[in-house]
Amino acid sequence: MPKKKLKKYFAIAVVLIMSIVFVIRFSTPALLKAYVQTGIGSCYKIPILCMEPTERIIEPDIDQEYAKGLVLYDFPAMNVYLPKGYSATHELIHKVSYKKRKPSNASAAYLIYEKPGFFIKLFPQVQKSGVKDDYEFFNRLMHANTRDIRDITDTFFVIMKSIFTPDLGNQNSARMAKFTLLDKYGFINYNLSTPDNYFDCNIFDKEGNFFKIYIKDKGGRLDLTKVFTIISRITASP
Repeated sequence: MPKKKLKKYFAIAVVLIMSIVFVIRFSTPALLKAYVQTGIGSCYKIPILCMEPTERIIEPDIDQEYAKGLVLYDFPAMNVYLPKGYSATHELIHKVSYKKRKPSNASAAYLIYEKPGFFIKLFPQVQKSGVKDDYEFFNRLMHANTRDIRDITDTFFVIMKSIFTPDLGNQNSARMAKFTLLDKYGFINYNLSTPDNYFDCNIFDKEGNFFKIYIKDKGGRLDLTKVFTIISRITASP
């Protein structure tokens, strides 16, 4: 997801929130829920809106042998190692690890990098509700649930969750988890249903840098161990 699109989506979210503000004075949680369901969709239509991280993955296994076969993609803002045959897109920069014509069934990775403080600065009002850094922003976002909407802040995070969650295939079989891995931590949403796998990785390092890796894994070649091996090697460019 290019940065320009990311900011565009934030603008859309802010407009939606501002429109809610006009009715918030007379609104009840039930009315806010109805507003979201009408404008975005219900949990039946978008199951992820009523899902939260139910797993805690701590120091998962890393496949060092698999890591040796990964290919370096060096972008101006970040470096990432991916399997051979992948295309990788960071903002408007597109790279492939093969010379011939791109296969129609090629797997792909979409990357985002942001410096610490990027997200809470885009919508400073969330700080009033106790969100002090980008990790807490994503923690609230990942736990946002349409059923739990009580006020304008809850509504904002449900809207953001719908915007930030990419295609995960059949969301009914998707899973959400928190993880801690070496010097990195964050959230991973994934779907291991056939024929393709999907991984939406939202990653923070110890400096507070944010990385998003969204992987469309054609043919289901990856598993969680391989994806965490990829996550373990991502870094911000010097």
